[in-house]
Amino acid sequence: MNRYQTAALIVAAVNLLLILLFPPYDYLSVTHNNIPNFDGFSFVFDNHASRKINGNFLSIEIFIVLINAAIVWLLQRDWARLRRRLDRQNLVLLGVALNLLLALLFPPFQDHYLASHALLPSFDGFYFVFGDNSRRVLIVAMLWVEVVFILVNGAMLWLLFRRPGPRELTAAERFAQPRERLGASARRKG
Repeated sequence: MNRYQTAALIVAAVNLLLILLFPPYDYLSVTHNNIPNFDGFSFVFDNHASRKINGNFLSIEIFIVLINAAIVWLLQRDWARLRRRLDRQNLVLLGVALNLLLALLFPPFQDHYLASHALLPSFDGFYFVFGDNSRRVLIVAMLWVEVVFILVNGAMLWLLFRRPGPRELTAAERFAQPRERLGASARRKG
């Protein structure tokens, strides 16, 4: 493990600590049939009357931090190669990390009125997670689908841009190789 990978682990640990100290909360209103409205992020040791931790969104946050830490770990495995040239696989990893960050900053929401009266969830739009979302309900299932699609597409692109490994020689090529070397060294002597 090099120093860049150590720094990536420290940053990931600090992010996880902040996420656990300031988890996402939902407000449960009696007037809205106890439909949980996204209330934002609060300190975990405060008094949270009529609020509960949104465990699904918290798990998505933790999952994305761990995935981004793994991406940084992969990018830092050979720092000299990364400094020289950013190859296509590394660009795919950076794109996946950026897409995951954007998916977390702008999650899908629906209006709380529609959530309380509709049988199926209805999509209202992507809103900034730190904005005023007191009248909106987070659609966690749609956010999970979004995260999974980003990861699957990133994995397929990463495999598509993989450099081919060294080709294995056939038995005939291996058998002919010593003769070629022997012939070349004999020609140099003669």
